[in-house]
This record gives sequence, C-alpha cells and structure tokens, in this order.
Amino acid sequence: MSRNILYLVTGALAVVVAVLGYQVYRERQKTTGVEISIGERGVSIEKK
Repeated sequence: MSRNILYLVTGALAVVVAVLGYQVYRERQKTTGVEISIGERGVSIEKK
C-alpha cells in the first residue's frame, strides 16, 4: 500500500512540474511591442 502512495505522490509532483513549466513557456511566448489595427472605428494603436 505505501508503495502505491509513493507512486501517486511522484506522479502528482510530475504533473505539477509539467503544468508550471507550460505556464512559464506560455508567458515567455507572449509578444511585446506595438499593435496597429485598422477597423470600422479608424486606426487603433495599442502597446503590449
């Protein structure tokens, strides 16, 4: 029984590390700079 709990805890930690790593990856992939768009309301400039 205790070996099964050890495997469960190890698996849960692996999932947590994978999720946190993916979140860091997504945060670093966000673009920065200026976005210029032209629409019905005219020209829109946003700083990201």
